[in-house]
Amino acid sequence: MAKPSFEGFPDKPQRQTSLPEAVFRELLVEIDDINVLKLSLYFFWRLERMEGDFRYLRRQDIVEDDVFMRSLGNADPQAALDDALQGAVNHKILLRVLAPTDKTAQPFYFLNNSRGRAAEQAIRTGTWRPGATLGLSHRLEVPPNVFTLYEQNIGPLTPMIADLLRDAEQSYPADWIEEAVQIAVEKNVRNWRYVSAILERWQQEGRHEQKDRRDTAQNRQRYADWDSKGRRR
Repeated sequence: MAKPSFEGFPDKPQRQTSLPEAVFRELLVEIDDINVLKLSLYFFWRLERMEGDFRYLRRQDIVEDDVFMRSLGNADPQAALDDALQGAVNHKILLRVLAPTDKTAQPFYFLNNSRGRAAEQAIRTGTWRPGATLGLSHRLEVPPNVFTLYEQNIGPLTPMIADLLRDAEQSYPADWIEEAVQIAVEKNVRNWRYVSAILERWQQEGRHEQKDRRDTAQNRQRYADWDSKGRRR
């Protein structure tokens, strides 16, 4: 048996995904196909990271996620995905709605909750039509490698910096690191000490979350008076 690669949940802050109680009290009893369960959890995770009233996935959007497709553990993962999609629809976990696009009609998949049922009704009555392609808020964004992020925005790697970056990866979420580097670039303070000071402050005081993202520019202004060592002037 292959040795599991998972080493446990890290202590660093991570974004959470909420699941309704029905997943544990009803679906775990009903679902007998592991791929249907995986797909269901994937939808909860993926849709929660989108914006907008009506959130959906198309088959192709799932196929493009190599990590998830590998999890299906089948010689023909796309066939396994089709079976899982059909199983999730049969279990009434997902709603499959055929909707017109710019060229033709194609199926769109929604969670079978109040938001998904409202989307289904809006499509059937013609009051809303999903786009032929997903907007940026629907795409699965993979954060850049921390070493690439550093080299592209701050400077060449050294062995000491590489060790600091590895420690940061273990201590902070990838999106924190990416935004902290962006702040350093905007303030033209391109050194790791400054980035690290931002990350430490977020860990101690809390980072602005989704409800404050519209004020991101204002939040970043807080760092305008910091020197290159991360201290207030």
